[in-house]
Amino acid sequence: MTSTWQQIATEKKSRQLDSVPQEWLNSSLPSEETLSVINFPQETNVLSALDREITESSVANLLSNLASRKWTSVQVTTSFYKRAIVAQQLTNCLTEIFVDRALVRAKELDEHLEKTGTVVGPLHGLPISLKDQISIKQIESTIGYVSWVGKFAEKNSVLVDILESLGAVPFVKTNVPQTLMWPETFNHIFGRTTNPYNRSLTSGGSSGGEGALIALKGSPLGVGSDIGGQVSIRIPAGFCGVYGFRPSYNRIPYAGCVNTMEGGDSILSVLGPLSNSLDGIKTFFKAVTSKEPWLKDPMVIRKRWSEEEYNLIDHGNGKNLCFAIMWDNGLIVPHPPVRRGLEITKAALLAAGHRGILSSLYLNTVIDWKPYKQAEITKNISDIWAAAAEEDFKTVVALSGEPVIESMGLVQSEKELLFRPTGSGISAFALWQLQKKKRDLRQEHLNHWEDTASQTGTGRPVDAIISPLAPYTAPPHGLNKYGQYTMPLNLLDYPAMIIPVSKVDQELDVKQPREDFYTADDRENYEQYDPATYENAPVSIQVIGRTGEEEATIALSEIIDEALRGAKSKL
Repeated sequence: MTSTWQQIATEKKSRQLDSVPQEWLNSSLPSEETLSVINFPQETNVLSALDREITESSVANLLSNLASRKWTSVQVTTSFYKRAIVAQQLTNCLTEIFVDRALVRAKELDEHLEKTGTVVGPLHGLPISLKDQISIKQIESTIGYVSWVGKFAEKNSVLVDILESLGAVPFVKTNVPQTLMWPETFNHIFGRTTNPYNRSLTSGGSSGGEGALIALKGSPLGVGSDIGGQVSIRIPAGFCGVYGFRPSYNRIPYAGCVNTMEGGDSILSVLGPLSNSLDGIKTFFKAVTSKEPWLKDPMVIRKRWSEEEYNLIDHGNGKNLCFAIMWDNGLIVPHPPVRRGLEITKAALLAAGHRGILSSLYLNTVIDWKPYKQAEITKNISDIWAAAAEEDFKTVVALSGEPVIESMGLVQSEKELLFRPTGSGISAFALWQLQKKKRDLRQEHLNHWEDTASQTGTGRPVDAIISPLAPYTAPPHGLNKYGQYTMPLNLLDYPAMIIPVSKVDQELDVKQPREDFYTADDRENYEQYDPATYENAPVSIQVIGRTGEEEATIALSEIIDEALRGAKSKL
């Protein structure tokens, strides 16, 4: 007898539940009406004092204590497993949980260190979570498709092989939307992931499981993917108040991952890290590129980590920097807390430069960024996606008979198809014209950035752009539908870092009167805002570098983050 898609999904979810050790489950959880669960892991008796100490440590501290044998990899992996299961019960952020396998790996690493006195690599013993699409041998990667339940990977993706060669311990995989191309983490198999700061709000997508897990400190370091910002690393990182990094095309190996819209190589998806600290982001990027991934994935460019670029050789060696802030993109004005996050960042940078927190030689300047053809760029990327996306989705769901999810909202509606690319398909020639337009827009935007050299006072163009990542903080489920602040960077192929700044404040972030609006979407976004709706939502910024400038973007982000921390310490 052939199983229905509902039966297949139910059986798969049952297998997931069976993979969790019963002693790690909380018998007493917050009620469904409890919106903020971000502090619950600190209160549960499932975690010991040592578990809390371990899981609240930075990546740098974890690696130091693992290398010195203060903590074993088995200890660290077990502690993060227990906290990840807490996070799962609170936000539904996990897909695959493979405890026995990960602990065997951790034990092998401990035995190697005990026997040889040396670590396997720079990530020795560190648990790492992976977005569901990143293949691990003998484990499923459904990416939310019932059709792909039961398809076990025959081998690791290249990134997993590299992470294991560096000493890492992959230990869980995290939830995604059906098709990946959706800014709300929701599918028919595992259900919906919620935001730990306010469970009435979205964690974003498509790496929403990673965002929620990292925010609850259920993993020290995770890997997500980013193809449009809204379907990305950056939105979940920003909405969940953690650090996240979108690198340029082909710096981090993608080979062997399960994906959607494969063959649509004009706008490439990229893998990148999420963490609770910038040291985790840098550690991941530096470690992975050290393993010469271009010898394992032909798409990866041959570029090692550059200390010169990290030391800002192309940015005045980090002295007298000029940042540009894009207050809005000329299409949709951000909500008050987003604006406040930008103002906090500007003030912190100026104060840090003048006070010499960063260096006695620093004198930061901050200018306004003039947005360039944002509507045209966003439309171009949307049109490229739509060339065959709908056919791609329908081909996959037809294998099981499950429907393509039509709504991100809590109440499903056949009339509410939001954000996901749709279209009847176009000719190859028509697609070529879109790709030609993409090339021209990239050239124009490069020229636009170069032209800022006349405004900076440094003799260089702007060193980095600071912008919103969305016109709102994490919105209610179903309302994350504007990608105009993130999508352009995927077409332009600019690296971008997400940095948490603050949280929505009911007194500071009151709604301001407005009469003039750029667009109908701008008016709708304005009318949607009520600070009470966004209670406790993280406020984050996006730091944007230039194509191929991953090392410099990380360094510039560290300068901004240090300035923000310095400003907080003065309060």
